[in-house]
This record gives sequence, structure tokens and C-alpha cells, in this order.
Amino acid sequence: MKKNLLNILFISLSILTISGCSSNDESDPEVIVDPPVIVETDPLNTSNAATYLVDATATKETVALFYNLKKLAKTKFAIGQQAAFNSFYQDAGGDSDIKKNTGYDPAVLGSDFMFIADKQNNNQPGNWFYEEEVKIIADVKLAYSKGMINTFSWHLREPYKEETYNTSEMTSEQKTTAFKSILPGGAHHEWYKKKLDKIASVVSNLKDANGELIPIIFRPFHEFDGSWFWWGANFCSPEEYKTVYQFTVDYLKNTKNIHNILYALSPDRSYTTQADYLSRYPGDKYVDVLGMDNYGDFDNQGSTGASRANSKLKIISDLAKTKVKIAALTETGYQVTSRKSPITDWFSTYLYSALTSNNIEVSYVLFWNNTKDGYWVPNGTVSNAADFKTFSSKTKSALVNSLPKMYELPK
Repeated sequence: MKKNLLNILFISLSILTISGCSSNDESDPEVIVDPPVIVETDPLNTSNAATYLVDATATKETVALFYNLKKLAKTKFAIGQQAAFNSFYQDAGGDSDIKKNTGYDPAVLGSDFMFIADKQNNNQPGNWFYEEEVKIIADVKLAYSKGMINTFSWHLREPYKEETYNTSEMTSEQKTTAFKSILPGGAHHEWYKKKLDKIASVVSNLKDANGELIPIIFRPFHEFDGSWFWWGANFCSPEEYKTVYQFTVDYLKNTKNIHNILYALSPDRSYTTQADYLSRYPGDKYVDVLGMDNYGDFDNQGSTGASRANSKLKIISDLAKTKVKIAALTETGYQVTSRKSPITDWFSTYLYSALTSNNIEVSYVLFWNNTKDGYWVPNGTVSNAADFKTFSSKTKSALVNSLPKMYELPK
């Protein structure tokens, strides 16, 4: 029992610090942005919106979310945080830390399927993992009732012992065979399907007070260009990655009949060209959101890092225009702890510049979750609280109070 409790505590802590695994190499090559994209007219309209989604039979609320996110990017970006309703700096509780600071909740709530799909989740009250599932579902419903956007990542643990998603804790053999084993025909393909069955069960029961399905953005196998997760580029070929991603979408959409998901692709920040970004792209029929996770370019890199991040966002913004997709900074942040001091004007100058320069169109940005010992987003009591408040009140910034009705198509 003690070992199990320690494992649970380790898991809980590890998911809160996972972003630290991303690369922070400062010697980045130059980012090559292709010639400017010229879009004469925006082809997306309320009549044809459904045809641009991965799922042409998506619920009307899901179609509206896609349409409104795409249009939002022309004037604003939505600001979000992982586990905003349940993770607080210094365990303060109460309102989200963003609301404590600004008076408004975030526009985006990040959640994770990790505990929901855990082997120790027995779907029984009193089970720690099941209680986490209940809490996450309640948070998603609360966010939806407020008009917020819901997005899910998935820190799926390896198929052998299901103890970790970090390759640093896996054997060489496990690292080289784990992802391949979940391919169709692989030794753990049926195991993977059971995990997707659980996700499908949860997503198909995400309903509002009127019984309508709640749309979510799902980004499986994120930061796949790094080596810190077992689905990383060192452990599977581009074709193998595409095959599993495509299977995931097809299985949820066609086999399980789930029609309230937008699908996101989100590598880390290693790409420097459009070709790099598309090297593991599953195809236009499988991706709704072109994302990027980027911590390293903002890790005390000043205007140089912000400019580099902007160039990478420019690549996906341009792709999103030509492909009629959504572009997003799917994870970012600079964590302040007792050993890491705030960076002056990090939010209002560096991040804001990265999100808005060069006429890019980014629909949302997501910060990682606060913890007892550190924060990615300042509440109202810390020294850089004013910096975030300034950032959130800028012309192109949107908290929940600045969102349109995201789940209704304009008349």
C-alpha cells in the first residue's frame, strides 16, 4: 500500500512538472519562414464550416467552436491554463489564480486524460483515480457553462507496466518498442484500444445541463519531436507516428462515433521550417488545430527568444491560413519558484509580442498549472501580478469575459 501511495504521489507531482522536460537548448538554428501567405478571401463561412473539420458530422456546437476559434484569431487570442480550477499557487484554493488576479476566469481550461485512463481507475467512488476523473469532468462542465474552451492532453503511460510516460524511467528496449507495439497488429494494440474506449466513454458523456454534448480539443501524443516521451521522434518513424495518430482519430470518430472532438497536433519547438513542422503531419483529414508547445524560447531568452517563438508561430499561422485550420500556442510559460525569480515584463512584452507580431493569427495560448511551490500564472499577491494583468487587458488578449459565444454560429 505504501508503495502504491508513493506511486500516486509521484504521478501527481510528475504531471505538474512535465513541461520542464521540454528542450531549453539556447543554441537554436535560424527559423526559416516561407514567403508570406496571401489569402484573398477567407473561404470559411457559417454555411461551409463543417466541411473544414476532421469530423464532417461533428455536433453543431463543435462546428461552432471551430468556426469561432478560427475567426477569433483575426483580432484576439484566448488565454488559458491547465487545471485552472484545481491547481493554485500555495494551494490557495477558491477562484482560479487568473481570476484572483484579473477578476475574470481564463478563456481556456486545460485537462488531461492521464488519470481517467489509468489502469488503477476502477470506476468506483472512493478510488483516487476515479475521483480525479469525477473532478475533471465537473471542471469541464463548469468551464463550458461559463463559455470557456476545453482542451485535453494525454500523458499516456507506457504499455508495459503503465508506470511512466518519461523515457528517463524506461529501459532501452521499452523505449524502442513501446510505440511500435500499439500500432495496428502490434502486441499492445488491443491495450491501446481499451484506453481509447475509456476516453470515448467519458467524452460521449460530457453533456451540459440541457443534455447537449460538450466539445473538446484533444491533442494526443504531444511534443512528439522530443525524446522525453515514449512516443518521441527517437522511438518511432514518421510513418509509424502518422499511423497511430490516424488510427486514434478514425477509431474515436468512426468506430466509437464520437463527434464532439477537434483534433490538435502539437510538437515542441524544435522545428525551424514548414517542412520540419509537417514531417510527422498526419494529413489535413486528421488535424483541426496546428499547435506548438514552447517553453525554451521563453526561458529567460528576452526579445531574441520571443522573436524566435514568433517566427515558429508564424509558420503554423501561415499553414493554418492556407489549410483553414486553427493555430495555437498549445503550451507555454515561465515558472516562478523560490529559486527562479520573475522576468520583468515577461507577459506584457515578450509573450505578447510573440503572439501578435508579424500579423500572425493565433487562436489561443495555454499556460501550465500552478502548484503549491511555483506558478506559471501569477495570482494577485505576487510581484509580477501587474505584468500579467497588463498582458490580459491588452487589445488582442481575451479572458472569458472577452469571448464571443463560442458554441453558436453567428446569425
